[in-house]
Amino acid sequence: MTRRDILSTPAVGAAATRAAAAAAAKPRPNILLIIADDLGYGNLGCYGQKRIRTPHLDRLAAEGLRFTDAYAGSTVCTPSRCALMSGLHTGHARTRGNKLPDLPLRPVDITVTELLKRAGYRTGLFGKWSLGNIGSTGHPRRKGFDEWFGFFNQNHAHTYYPDALIDNDTIFMLSDNLGKPRQYAHDIIAERGLAFLKRKDARPFFAKFAFTIPHANNELGRDTGNGMEVPSTGPYTAETWPEPDKCFAAMVTRLDATAGQIMETLRETGQDQNTLVLFTSDNGPHREGGHNPDFFDDNGPLRGIKRDLHEGGICVPFIARWPGRVKAGAETAQPIAFWDFLPTVCEVAGVAAPARLDGISYAPTLLGAARQRQHDYLYWEFHERRFAQAVRAGEWKAVRINPGVPLELYNLKDDLREQRNVATEHPQKVARMEKILSGARVESPDWPRPRAQ
Repeated sequence: MTRRDILSTPAVGAAATRAAAAAAAKPRPNILLIIADDLGYGNLGCYGQKRIRTPHLDRLAAEGLRFTDAYAGSTVCTPSRCALMSGLHTGHARTRGNKLPDLPLRPVDITVTELLKRAGYRTGLFGKWSLGNIGSTGHPRRKGFDEWFGFFNQNHAHTYYPDALIDNDTIFMLSDNLGKPRQYAHDIIAERGLAFLKRKDARPFFAKFAFTIPHANNELGRDTGNGMEVPSTGPYTAETWPEPDKCFAAMVTRLDATAGQIMETLRETGQDQNTLVLFTSDNGPHREGGHNPDFFDDNGPLRGIKRDLHEGGICVPFIARWPGRVKAGAETAQPIAFWDFLPTVCEVAGVAAPARLDGISYAPTLLGAARQRQHDYLYWEFHERRFAQAVRAGEWKAVRINPGVPLELYNLKDDLREQRNVATEHPQKVARMEKILSGARVESPDWPRPRAQ
């Protein structure tokens, strides 16, 4: 099944104003975000995967709304997460690429967490942040999180058996990992997040589970040929697959099992009915740590992987579940992007969002409203090894892989895999896309636009 084999309209139901009024009449919902790292569009059973087992996430999709045209903020981790938290795409956001050390968010960069915290939400982050380390202006505790437990920075998050993690402002030692790997970071982080969900508190919560699965340990992969760190290859131990791919599948299934634990915790604590659960990935699938993304068809019907601005690099799985509010078993082709998360969550929580965002709330689509505001376009830029740009406007998609290189143009309705560049056939469309590309960004001293070679 391709993503076009589904409904072409967002959702059906009551008018947007009635849906908003109904939302306001009920207690403010909890909001829970699970974000995977380098999970491809085709890695889940509910998105067409045949060999990797993901029963819990497939159930989440069956009980909620599955987006077929959801986009990450970028084709790599840090800028994608910046777009998610700030409501700005990579033409305007503080962070537009991966850098070491992590480029911290500034006091002026308002995050969704700061807005929810001011409105009375308790807030927790468990896993990867990449937007500011200890002592910086971008530290999670300075960006609205009451609690943070996870990795120091982007590079530290490559390992699954670290010597230490961050516990708010202090170091949390994993002494059992000194000399021999014993304590798996993903499991420890998940346990801390589950404790947050179990804690009795009258306030609604926002919890962000930013897991690093199935990202590779790149350094280990270069040294050994297998950077897919996982305690066990179960349930795939008996398979005759290449070892890195077997480990990759085990990591995805472990992520799925953790999602199942999270959902069971919500049910056990009586928070299931009043929690909006969102699941997604920060970018497309990787070819790292010895893993071959073609082995499981990680990108499904799409072209490209991580670090590409073709669909496979930026179009990601996205599932929303909220019993009684989000229609179960539904699918939508409504295009959304990570920078839409902030205004959406604010609308759902009854919080005023800042002006001059790139994001648009997709709450009407979630709640089954008849009308959904649409983007004029979606924009991405990428600064790793080159300066690439992409824009989607309606069913048209344009990609420039380097400055000075002619623009590629695709009609996604007829050419989902972006195989037929029709730029020479549609000069007016190309001209419009060129205009968007030139006007969608502002210059940044940290991310200058290089000159064409």
